[in-house]
Amino acid sequence: MLAKRPSVGMVLDLSEENYALLMRLAPCLAEMSGQYQSNLEHGMDLYLEVMEQTPYTSLVHLTYYFSHAVGDYPDPDATLRVYHDSSQIDVLDLRQSSLPLHRWGDNPTLEQRWRINLFLTKWLQYCVAQGHGFIIKNHIVTNGYLQPEYT
Repeated sequence: MLAKRPSVGMVLDLSEENYALLMRLAPCLAEMSGQYQSNLEHGMDLYLEVMEQTPYTSLVHLTYYFSHAVGDYPDPDATLRVYHDSSQIDVLDLRQSSLPLHRWGDNPTLEQRWRINLFLTKWLQYCVAQGHGFIIKNHIVTNGYLQPEYT
């Protein structure tokens, strides 16, 4: 999977790429609050909850919900700290069932951070490619780009 051991620089590069991808999904994230849902005609709905806003960061929850007999099941399910001033994302929690990322505890290793961020990169790329986006105020996101909404 990886020819050499991941470096701090490689993890930071993924963190920056994840920020850019999330901004394609929610360009006005720093101004958003509450819960949002991106619906596609052919595909899973994507859910974004903006849990906290500070002058330089956002705390968000991003997930799909799969219906089961016992209720909805989130997968993948990510809690992210978004740093708008440095254009990076810190993955605070990531739960998913498709790849063996194992729980990393309070202090993940550099390789674990790299794997977690790589998974997030692939998932965000998929969401953007599918056409997901989140509406705010009088703007709508289509194909990953913010467009004015005309009435």
